Amino acid sequence: MLNPNVVVKNFVQNTHVDAWVSLIARILMAYIFIVAGWGKITAYSATVGYMENMGVPGAMLPLTILIEFGGGLALLFGFQARFAAFGLAIFSLITAFLFHGGAEDSINFMKNFAMTGGLLFLMLHGAGKFSLDSQIEKH
Repeated sequence: MLNPNVVVKNFVQNTHVDAWVSLIARILMAYIFIVAGWGKITAYSATVGYMENMGVPGAMLPLTILIEFGGGLALLFGFQARFAAFGLAIFSLITAFLFHGGAEDSINFMKNFAMTGGLLFLMLHGAGKFSLDSQIEKH
């Protein structure tokens, strides 16, 4: 009997497929953090105002940018990806409750939870073959 799960498993366990899927997954995960971090850089004052309106000190913005933009770049290039994924997972959970906890923003709350799941999976499995981590670990 054909088991679709086994078919997919056999396909993605191919070394080349695994490497490409890992790269694509990292790019997709990194995208939201890089764009959000860059947005905070380019709209710094407005972001400070938004954070303070939500009860978060505006002085936290540089750390937020470092986590989002820096963490996103780390995921993109696969540099210290397990550490970056862990940090971004925690960040995603915290921001879910701080900024998306209301009923009117439940979609973004759930999005942050879903991103946390993906980031924890990346933390467990690493950046893959096409990454700086892979190149560093070879030496």
